[in-house]
Amino acid sequence: MKPYFLHPDSIRKLFDSIAPRYDLLNHLLSLRRDLYWRKMAVRELKGFEGWILDIATGTGDVAIEIVHQNGIHRKVFGLDFSRPMIKAAHRKIFKKNLSQTIALSLGDALFLPFRKNSFSASIIAFGLRNILNKEQALSEMVRVVKEGGKVIVLEFTFPQNGLMRRLYPLYFERALPWVGGLISGNKDAYTYLPESVSHFRYAENYEEMMRRSGLENVNSRRLTFGIASIIAGTKRR
Repeated sequence: MKPYFLHPDSIRKLFDSIAPRYDLLNHLLSLRRDLYWRKMAVRELKGFEGWILDIATGTGDVAIEIVHQNGIHRKVFGLDFSRPMIKAAHRKIFKKNLSQTIALSLGDALFLPFRKNSFSASIIAFGLRNILNKEQALSEMVRVVKEGGKVIVLEFTFPQNGLMRRLYPLYFERALPWVGGLISGNKDAYTYLPESVSHFRYAENYEEMMRRSGLENVNSRRLTFGIASIIAGTKRR
């Protein structure tokens, strides 16, 4: 059975195991472009204030960036299915003195523990590919957002043009699993990563799902030659 088709509990265990070196590997394997990608995704929230929901918050980098860009008028609720990730996020947020602005909890993206219309916007960064029922997760993200609110997805994608179209898959599917496995001690986790992305290679794969989930004005933006993409839409009024 291919890694992509692992049971959700197995996927969670993969992330539990790499939590201690998750930030290090993100920065190393992306040449620190992951910081830029998250910053650009959070900029899509311009004009949205109040409570923002950050799904698959991981170690809290997106939640922290949301506050950094507009901490006066925003609060963030970060949700993740991995306890070690949440613990790492708690430590980071406490160290940055943001515990009054960012709340964290374990949770399931398929069954969000919030009433409808609870948040101004919701965002998920590098997490949707890990959810087998992506449309249900998107529908939940839409449900808990107010009418006119924004839903943002940041995901790995594949370059579609030029030399990068040929070179990037070699790095992503061969070099990345080897380096990630060597440093994290879990080769399966970094073999799973390219496998999970290969089934949803392009932003267009996400755009149609987001429209079916109740979003309008859906658009995408490629980052760094298309290695990552931001896909965003607004909840129909």
